[in-house]
Amino acid sequence: MAMVDALLRRERLILLAGIGAIVALAWAWLLSGAGMQMSALEMTAMAAMDGWLMQPALWSPAYALLVFSMWWVMMLAMMLPGAVPMLLLFARVNRKDRLAGPALTPTLLFACGYLIVWGGFSVAATALQWGLESVRAMSPMLVTTRPGLGAAILLAAGLWQLTPLKAMCLRHCQTPIGFLVGHWRAGLGGALRMGLAHGGYCLGCCWFLMALLFFGGVMNLYWIVGLSVYVLLEKTWRHGQLVARLSGVGLIGWGLALGVWAF
Repeated sequence: MAMVDALLRRERLILLAGIGAIVALAWAWLLSGAGMQMSALEMTAMAAMDGWLMQPALWSPAYALLVFSMWWVMMLAMMLPGAVPMLLLFARVNRKDRLAGPALTPTLLFACGYLIVWGGFSVAATALQWGLESVRAMSPMLVTTRPGLGAAILLAAGLWQLTPLKAMCLRHCQTPIGFLVGHWRAGLGGALRMGLAHGGYCLGCCWFLMALLFFGGVMNLYWIVGLSVYVLLEKTWRHGQLVARLSGVGLIGWGLALGVWAF
């Protein structure tokens, strides 16, 4: 028993160190990339001085891959911290279920399944960004240019926060033990499927919150950090369901106010 406890402590430290390093690298990548973006005032000043109009980016397969990478790394930085309690519990249960052998391998597969789901979201976000840029509904600073669209995003996100499906997905994210009891699958393939399932619930919980980046700015660090803190609070605090409902009401009110101003 003492040997199992020692292995658990060692693997817990390895897992936490690995997740911390990955998240730190993701945030460093985002900070360096966002730091290269000119502010809106700088770009406006340059346009006025040089007399040029800012054109949308020329999309190519290489550029689309770069945008996808940006989204996926952003999702990793924002969403992986909230998955830490689930990953730690999964590693602990898996170690006790497997008294020998590398218990971290199933945990890594679980994490891969989780990130694959957010990779799928990143594909959809990349396609949406391309569509918005192609119809000039998004500026070169990656912010919506149409107040009506911004109001619609706020309203949709707020309404989603109040739906039973949102509450169900958030409940699965908040209760790792309940998720593992209801979705346990043995073996390495089972670990991957469980990661995909947990990622699906997390996506259902947060996808509209991530869509708010199209309103606030895809590379706006204030929005990225603010949404990251909010998602972590919603998932880990015992009053997360109340926070979700209150934020939903606030987003609806904001969307209505912006819609009235726009029209």
